[in-house]
Amino acid sequence: MVSRSYSNLLDLASSDAPIPSFGRERKRFPRVATVAGILTDLDDENNVGSDAPSSVSLGRMIIVGNQLPLRAHRSPDSSGGWCFSWDEDSLLLQLKDGLGEGVEVIYVGSLKEEIEPSEQDDVAQTLLETFKCVPAFIPPDLFTKFYHGFCKQHLWPLFHYMLPLSPDLGGRFDRSLWQAYVSVNKIFADKVKEVISPEDDYVWVHDYHLMVLPTFLRKIFNRVKLGFFLHSPFPSSEIYRTLPVRDELLRALLNSDLIGFHTFDYARHFLSCCSRMLGLSYQSKRGYIGLEYFGRTVSIKILPVGIHIGQLQSVLNLPETESKVAELHDQFRGQAVMLGVDDMDIFKGISLKLLAMEQLLTQHPNKRGEVVLVQIANPARGRGREVQEVQSETKAAVRRINETFGSPGYTPVVLIDRPLQFYERIAYYAIAECCLVTAVRDGMNLIPYEYIICRQGNEKLDETLGRDPSAPRKSMLVLSEFIGCSPSLSGAIRVNPWNIDAVAEAMNSALVVPEPEKQMRHEKHHRYVSTHDVAYWAHSFLQDLERACKDHVKRRCWGFGFGLGFRVIALDPNFRKISVEHIVSAYKRTKNRVILLDYDGTMTLPSSIRTPNMETVGVLNSLCTDPKNVVFLVSGRDRETLTEWFSSCEKLGIAAEHGYFVRYKLPFLTPFQFDLDLPT
Repeated sequence: MVSRSYSNLLDLASSDAPIPSFGRERKRFPRVATVAGILTDLDDENNVGSDAPSSVSLGRMIIVGNQLPLRAHRSPDSSGGWCFSWDEDSLLLQLKDGLGEGVEVIYVGSLKEEIEPSEQDDVAQTLLETFKCVPAFIPPDLFTKFYHGFCKQHLWPLFHYMLPLSPDLGGRFDRSLWQAYVSVNKIFADKVKEVISPEDDYVWVHDYHLMVLPTFLRKIFNRVKLGFFLHSPFPSSEIYRTLPVRDELLRALLNSDLIGFHTFDYARHFLSCCSRMLGLSYQSKRGYIGLEYFGRTVSIKILPVGIHIGQLQSVLNLPETESKVAELHDQFRGQAVMLGVDDMDIFKGISLKLLAMEQLLTQHPNKRGEVVLVQIANPARGRGREVQEVQSETKAAVRRINETFGSPGYTPVVLIDRPLQFYERIAYYAIAECCLVTAVRDGMNLIPYEYIICRQGNEKLDETLGRDPSAPRKSMLVLSEFIGCSPSLSGAIRVNPWNIDAVAEAMNSALVVPEPEKQMRHEKHHRYVSTHDVAYWAHSFLQDLERACKDHVKRRCWGFGFGLGFRVIALDPNFRKISVEHIVSAYKRTKNRVILLDYDGTMTLPSSIRTPNMETVGVLNSLCTDPKNVVFLVSGRDRETLTEWFSSCEKLGIAAEHGYFVRYKLPFLTPFQFDLDLPT
């Protein structure tokens, strides 16, 4: 059956949840949308954002991403030098709108183009002076192992609910790719080190390419103000635990002050992994959730990213867009266009969408000649055998459907697998009656947001399409349950993309929904998308980063550990190390003392299985003979082993197997007898 509503495990389904306004007019939207702000204590909704600062007061922000928001090309003149320009489509560039004019932004990242070593110094100087960008030059062979190796063959499949063992690697974990990943993250850390003012600057790291970067930065600057946002899904613990370097990545992320996720489910999965694999628990306080990690509070934030509406509207106003819309309007006159825009990869569900279209035309013959599916297939971001299989399967399905249901003047499926200009894609949005996103697993996926804004149109497009400018706008969405934007768009028809019958039914429902309902759904979606744009997302994240770091100057920090096991222990400024003299003095003054001792790691090395030596036994007996002392040994070892090892310590109490069995000296028990299995 087609699901027309959404609820998660904590029943995020109410219509009265307030959103922090952040200086804007207060809006209301259904709680079916992901809650904006730090992960809330859902038992106390009224505390959400109650103490949020009214504005961002950051001085300088260092934004670190895998790639700089730049385009580069060789100069056409005889000099042959490099020319650079901003990439207006880059999210890292668009988020500047939410920072305010008083915030200076510096970008750190790699370039898409390979720069010769002899040119790197000049390019770096130019980018820093002109664009405030710091390029990280990565050797090509290292970049291949980092990006196309570990990121695309281990992390990307894992985060999309596959095992981290790519078939292209023979089903094994490649340790050399992991080492390359760590090396590249270290290069990024060195670049941040070149420009950071650690006492004043904030650092915002983006996505799974740089998950161990927080550890390197925290090691260099113990009090660095550091946020991390994951733009992909985070898998459940059952999937994530299959990664051989699972602990290293979790501990690296926990060296951040604020970790952001698109949806509640992604954050819940991360918290579950921290609990099950690291033994960490989280607490909710005043509506915010945080993990206590060696004295530091790591905050968790949930807020789906938005789109840059101004950019979309500027493209909608272009003459090229108007001409393309007129062309498409004539091409599909009298036919309802259903639009799909996806990358050509295994998770986007293109083949499932085509099967649903085939099912729709089979079960509803009256739709033949009236409905057209336009599938825009962007080039795949990855490469390998899976991509080739998806391409072959897609083309075969399109050919089969068109041969079966096509007729002169009617092509049921139009496959566009060539790169499109942005205005061309916008034109398809503008004329489509329905947008279909049937990915089997995806991150945020902003295609539905773009579609909603484009369906709002403008005066020129209204004239081109013969639409009354005063008439309400309308749109329909059919969305997979497994994409990040699904919870935010509560008016969409939600489907399980694996259920072909349900998707076909949803497509038919989207076509026959009454006009007033289409208008109501569009109005609801447009109100949400227009008030939760990329500027709102960035502004909200940085406000909470500022809050998460406000106590940094009050903490005393010590760094411990080696490599990726490094962590910072943060203590209250009043903390003082207890001196040995103080302990000895207090020991002598007291009349009754309880001494609890661990064995593994305290009396001996954790990895040691040796029995206690005579010196250790002698010290224990010396402590036990003092009538003022009660001495207990607490260990996870079994009672038989501990009884054998400490049989000569008659007055020593023993709690074996973490306290499940307890032995202590009483008149009615022999020195070596354990009492009835006393659970603690």
